[in-house]
Amino acid sequence: MAGRYPDKIKTLPLYDGRFDAYKLEAKESDVLFASYPAGTVIPEHVHGTDNYGVITRGELILTMNGNISRYRVGDWYEVPAGTRHAAEFEQETDEIEFWFK
Repeated sequence: MAGRYPDKIKTLPLYDGRFDAYKLEAKESDVLFASYPAGTVIPEHVHGTDNYGVITRGELILTMNGNISRYRVGDWYEVPAGTRHAAEFEQETDEIEFWFK
């Protein structure tokens, strides 16, 4: 898996989903260290969790409630539970995501 994470992070189990991520489990939440190749598109979908993320490399193009926003390195974003959203990555991107149940 691509991504510039510390070696310790790379020893975490892999997330079994639509993208590559290392998963750190925590009570009532998940922490994902995710990497997306350039050109990745994640179609519109919904989570049952409140999601927060910070971009550590590249850029996230997030569509939510009809609005398109760009998040770059150091930017945080929030996707409330039950909110339909889609994501696109024009360049290689890494992020850390926090999913609160």
